[in-house]
Amino acid sequence: MTARLRKLINQLGETFWLLPGGMVLGGILLAFALLGIDQSGRLPAWLTDSHWLYNGGGTGARTLLGAIASSTIGVAGTVFSITIAALSLAAGQMGPRLLRNFTRDRGVQITLGAYLGTFSYALMVLRSVRTQEEGPFTPHLALTVGILLAFACVGTLVYFVAHMANRINVDTVVELVSDDIRHAMNAVVTDKAQPAPPPAMFWADAVPVVDTRRGYLQQLDEAGLANWAAKNGTAIRLLVRRGDYVFPGAPIALLSVQVPEAEDAIRNATALGATRGSGGDAEYAVRQLVEVAVRALSPGINDPHTAMSVLDRLGAALCDLAGTHLPSGVTMRDDAVALVVPNVSYRSLVNVMFHMIRQNAAGSTAVMIRLLDVLTAVAACESDKDRRAALLDHANMVWLDAQRNIANSSDLADVGRRHDTLRRTLAHGALGAIGARSL
Repeated sequence: MTARLRKLINQLGETFWLLPGGMVLGGILLAFALLGIDQSGRLPAWLTDSHWLYNGGGTGARTLLGAIASSTIGVAGTVFSITIAALSLAAGQMGPRLLRNFTRDRGVQITLGAYLGTFSYALMVLRSVRTQEEGPFTPHLALTVGILLAFACVGTLVYFVAHMANRINVDTVVELVSDDIRHAMNAVVTDKAQPAPPPAMFWADAVPVVDTRRGYLQQLDEAGLANWAAKNGTAIRLLVRRGDYVFPGAPIALLSVQVPEAEDAIRNATALGATRGSGGDAEYAVRQLVEVAVRALSPGINDPHTAMSVLDRLGAALCDLAGTHLPSGVTMRDDAVALVVPNVSYRSLVNVMFHMIRQNAAGSTAVMIRLLDVLTAVAACESDKDRRAALLDHANMVWLDAQRNIANSSDLADVGRRHDTLRRTLAHGALGAIGARSL
């Protein structure tokens, strides 16, 4: 149940309609509140007769409110059209999986909500205006606030144009996805050493648990599932982690000791969805950023500078991991293994970051040089020998690709110097790289 609640909260936080819908409701409630004040007659005469409040008649009030309502709903349609155009541009150049970064953008939501909320406010006030023939009633306070809301919408439109111009900038998108990676990493890394997974023999007599559902694992209540396993005297080894696809009829977990209610417990502790969610899924955020680089390296776009910008952010994410521990996926209860979840290792994370970029940058000397520079910078930050070995493996693959694909001897020599710089950095630290650069 906790996993499903987290999934619901995450979905509500990323829905496009929630904030505009709330602002529409707020506009309606504000209209009722101000109309109540106007109808109560509590406003002093000096205020209603002053130039601070609207002091025209009913006909003028209806004309004013009609103009506000018609203009705001018209501009709301324009805002929606601009948003759709931006989404189409982003989908074509940066990938459809990045659309969620636009639909969850608060600036777009607030702009649309401001216009729709003002439109709803104007309609609710308009219905209460009465002319002389109908029994005069002019809500002075409500009309004044309506004018102020109209001016606020003008300012919102100016903000929206500047905001969208900035949001479709690829560097802005890259930075936003980089923030997702950083937040996801910070949520899972720890300074404490993690318990090692039990040996394979621990699961020699394990019983598989089959799941009939299908979809991506979006949320997992690890603490609740571990508590259930400890309470029932068993240990659970999940065969999928957050972001993996669960196939119907395939085993989803193993039990060291069979418990009849295990299938229900696992079902309650997991929440599946039709799409792969990004909340807390660092690998998914990395794949989003890699997709930007791969598309930038395609012949149709041919933008190596964007790919190099992505490599810089990926290198910074790896530098943030230096000195920390990734989760091992093992949850202990009373000094005994209760739950084991497949973990994201440093090597697998590096593979996701660099494999596809390296494969698509085989013909781009500049990107290969930048990739080696990034690996060198990360190697200077990292002291763990296994992690340094993973970085060296990728550098060696870059060098092999360069030897196979770069025909110009001068360009190949530049790549070779970067490769030598990384090897010296791994052997002698940052001082080993001094004087190695020639570009």
